[in-house]
Amino acid sequence: MKQLKWLVVVVSLAFLFAGCSKPPEAEHQAAKSAMDAAISSGADKYAAADLDAAKKKLDEAEGYMKEKKYKEAKQAYIDAKGAFEKAEAGVDAGKKALADEANSALATTEEQWGKLEAKAKQEARRMEKNQQDKEAWNNDSKAISEGLAKVKGTIATDPVGAKAKLEELKGMMNNWDNRFEEMAAAAQKPKKK
Repeated sequence: MKQLKWLVVVVSLAFLFAGCSKPPEAEHQAAKSAMDAAISSGADKYAAADLDAAKKKLDEAEGYMKEKKYKEAKQAYIDAKGAFEKAEAGVDAGKKALADEANSALATTEEQWGKLEAKAKQEARRMEKNQQDKEAWNNDSKAISEGLAKVKGTIATDPVGAKAKLEELKGMMNNWDNRFEEMAAAAQKPKKK
């Protein structure tokens, strides 16, 4: 009877130690799934800091796995899963913040566009003399107007893309602003006889 008790204790301890030395595959897969969900939700664009922190936790877990520290790896995978879930949860807030920034930039860009159109009207006679400038202005003017309309429609769904488009439009407007300044300066120079 005593031998049977010792045998049960030894077998129980063997199972206990065997359980501790087993790689935490379920936790590993759960962390990877949480990472995939966070990335597919847009965390790389809208919650990048949280996503980076989660990736560091995952890397930490992978390090423990290489060292065969399975208990530490298990906890690190659990922590990584939680961090990826936090990143995924932060996507909506990040998207809203970027949309607010894009709306503010849109208002500034539209104001700049109104001023540039007024300058174009002032320089219309000079552009009539240069067909190339006139055609370029007409093409860019159309592209800017259409671009601003497109940005308005995409801010809610793609604020990152909207901000990038606004930067592109600002560049076009800055080029024309400089050209109109040059035209005005050239017109004020006295002509040589």
